Amino acid sequence: MKKISIIGGGIIGLSTAYYLSKDGYEVTVFDSTNLSDGCSYGNAGMIVPSHIIPLAQPGMIAQGIKWMFDSQSPFYVRPRLSMEFLKWGLQFYKFATPQHVAKSMPALRDLSLLSKELYQDLDRQGGDFFYEEKGLLMLFKTDKVAEDIHHEGHLAQDLGLEVDFLSKDEVTKLETGTKTDVIGAVHYRSDAHLYPQKFMAFLKNELVKNKVIIQGNTKVSDFVVSNGKVNELITNQGNFDTDEVVIASGSWSPQITKKLGTSLSILPGKGYSFTLENQSQKPSIPSILCEGKVAVTPMSGDIRFGGTMEITHTKDTKINQNRLQGIVNSINEFYPDLNIQRPKETDTWYGFRPCTPSGMPIIARDKRLSNVTLATGHAMMGLSLAPATGKLVSEMMTDKKLSVDIGMFQV
Repeated sequence: MKKISIIGGGIIGLSTAYYLSKDGYEVTVFDSTNLSDGCSYGNAGMIVPSHIIPLAQPGMIAQGIKWMFDSQSPFYVRPRLSMEFLKWGLQFYKFATPQHVAKSMPALRDLSLLSKELYQDLDRQGGDFFYEEKGLLMLFKTDKVAEDIHHEGHLAQDLGLEVDFLSKDEVTKLETGTKTDVIGAVHYRSDAHLYPQKFMAFLKNELVKNKVIIQGNTKVSDFVVSNGKVNELITNQGNFDTDEVVIASGSWSPQITKKLGTSLSILPGKGYSFTLENQSQKPSIPSILCEGKVAVTPMSGDIRFGGTMEITHTKDTKINQNRLQGIVNSINEFYPDLNIQRPKETDTWYGFRPCTPSGMPIIARDKRLSNVTLATGHAMMGLSLAPATGKLVSEMMTDKKLSVDIGMFQV
């Protein structure tokens, strides 16, 4: 039986472990932490076929430059003198074209719809992770943003997604959990959501049933390579032999692949979230507050708010109170009856989303080493795309027919 080593115990790594173990492989997941935190836990829990436009898109650079001078803006690039940063920025600039967006949209749609089908399958297994299909409301307050969001909605409609264009009154009829101060919304009925912590607990439980070994607090520091293949992982807990390796380490993937002689252009996009528990008054439908780019997700009796994309580095562990205040301000502007206060630092979660300059995830075989697969770079869509990524990696390993075309996810 083939031994497969997965480096990274976030939702991409664990989903990959799940599908590989179902296909009969002997799977070990290695993670430098105890697997209790990270982007897989604090994210907005949204499954979003609606998100068909990659981060690299026309107008994003000009908008980003404007936002750089606003300490509470939803997007920020922390400038620094490093070759890694300069290379990423140059590539992002090259990808931010209408042609790239047009090619990316069908690929992202297909990957997302596959993921949603797989989440439906997992939900039918009786996982208690509060999976619901209420869609996603893109709420807006200004005519300029309305125009942009309507344009995106029509693009999604052209690709076969279920989209409704709502007036202010129609939003009020649909969102009955609390008052909204908006001029309208686009409702993506194809979208779904779940409670991330509950899903991660479900996934770990399934992996235990499937006899997957989870090596927590195990840092992979190097590899033994010969004849174009990785034979062993060198870790702080000893060496482990292997037949195949999957790199699913999120924002830390470039540090791992560098040891293998493979260069990946990925920068971390830092985001924040906080969760209010047992809320009697709260929005009932997951939403994006478009002007502030804030995600709002009801999760059972709780409500989670998340936002900001700060292109930075993994040593940036400080919570930027201005950015957090920007999230709070947006919430109160859109939901005037909620009166949300800025959370204490101890109640604020932050995490790093792995951003590629193309805005596309990487699901690919390594070009140099025949037994290494890359599954990383999902940015803010890690949870949304995790089951599909895991299934595709398993299909790649077994030479099965792929569920969707992965041409746009190569490096």
